[in-house]
Amino acid sequence: MQITEHIHAIKIPFQVKTNSGILERFVYSYLIYGDDVCLIDSGVSSSEKVIFDYLEKTGHAPDDISLMILTHSHPDHIGSAKSIQRISGCEIAAHCGEKSWIEDVDLQFKERPVPNFHSLVEGSVQVDIVLEAGEVVDLGGNIQLEVIHTPGHSAGSISLHIPPERVLITGDAVPLPGDLPIYGDFAKSVMSIERLKAVKGLEVLLASWDEPQKGDDIHQRMDEALDYLQHIQEVVEKLAPVNSPADSMEFCRIVLKELGLPEPAANPIVARSFQANLKDLGEKD
Repeated sequence: MQITEHIHAIKIPFQVKTNSGILERFVYSYLIYGDDVCLIDSGVSSSEKVIFDYLEKTGHAPDDISLMILTHSHPDHIGSAKSIQRISGCEIAAHCGEKSWIEDVDLQFKERPVPNFHSLVEGSVQVDIVLEAGEVVDLGGNIQLEVIHTPGHSAGSISLHIPPERVLITGDAVPLPGDLPIYGDFAKSVMSIERLKAVKGLEVLLASWDEPQKGDDIHQRMDEALDYLQHIQEVVEKLAPVNSPADSMEFCRIVLKELGLPEPAANPIVARSFQANLKDLGEKD
């Protein structure tokens, strides 16, 4: 799907199998055509087939990709990075806060055991370029990507502002109301969305788990994300005193039911999000 003259979106469906059932998911990767071709996120394992087919349809070859930027280290963003780098020869860039989990996926699984992790991630890759907040990546052809550090969903999550295109790519920094609550730090998630709301002159918002948003829908979507996070916080605060949070999975199921989310959403990653809410509430006491 062409978004602007230089930016294209590729929607990649996948499944997450949990003890409670199967979750149907999708994730967006983005191609940016400057003088150099840049891929933003690689999708899950085997997504290279979808990405390379799209490249060919737009008159490009896999080895035209010179740079792959990973907005963060989670499986649906780094899953096919190994194959894409091997075939294209591209460099890989990410924030220092994500480097260890990208370069050692076994460590990531040990510290963050996502259901069917190894079917979603092909393997580890080296990070060639470490990106920091405020850095500008120049793709030529008057296409510059400004790096915004947006932690919360993960420690080193980044968003990318592309001023010439009036586009903001946010990875998973802006949660979708009613979707899986996944974040490692509640307060930082809120602060990151507020930071993104301050970006001026936007015409398009491109998230990983949402359809492209344009015009007035951009700030509405960010406000909805903030409202959703606040609602989750209020539900956790209400339920914690009467339900022992010691069993994180049981507490997760109780909170999900109150939020009206499906039972298959109960998994250790979502449970960690609610533990982040409890931690934030504890720090305010």
